[in-house]
Amino acid sequence: MVLVLHGGKPRSNQAVDGRSASWRRAGWLARDIAQQAHDAGAGVWLARYRRRGWNGGADPVSDARWTLDRLREVHGDVPVVLLGHSMGARVAVHVADAPSVVGVVGLAPWWSADDPVATLAGRTLRAAHGRRDRITSFRETTRYVERARRVAESADLRDMGALGHYMLTGSRRWHDVAIGSVLEVLDAHALATPSEDR
Repeated sequence: MVLVLHGGKPRSNQAVDGRSASWRRAGWLARDIAQQAHDAGAGVWLARYRRRGWNGGADPVSDARWTLDRLREVHGDVPVVLLGHSMGARVAVHVADAPSVVGVVGLAPWWSADDPVATLAGRTLRAAHGRRDRITSFRETTRYVERARRVAESADLRDMGALGHYMLTGSRRWHDVAIGSVLEVLDAHALATPSEDR
């Protein structure tokens, strides 16, 4: 299962509704990868936070945990990959310690030295970041991935070259990297999990 987590702003109490650009962008990503994920035996869910802002993290993190609980109620104990853009990638690493989560894929992630890596213990981390991003930092993402390598099953960063933050320019490349990374994480988990049939 893939849970898509959308971006946001550092501070905002505005409700996330159908007009939210970051939520609509995540919806486009979710729709675009849904068929490929389905063909690989995985479903796609799109989370929606109550408020647009990080605001210290409590709201989007609790919203993501709530969504993970609902996903587990509906689908049972299936492996989940968190696919987050920008603030969504930040939310993802804060909730990656949920029992069903096997990995995180962060696109143009908003990570800093304040974000945890212990939540990634035994999980897989994949990140992709463009060098022309003026909203989040390629350098900070590099530092975060280096820290995560100490605890994660594996952690890698893909350099997206001259692409920026919003994943509009080069959208096909972003989507291809997203689905490729998600499927890689799910495949790695499947190979590492002993089959009951063996």
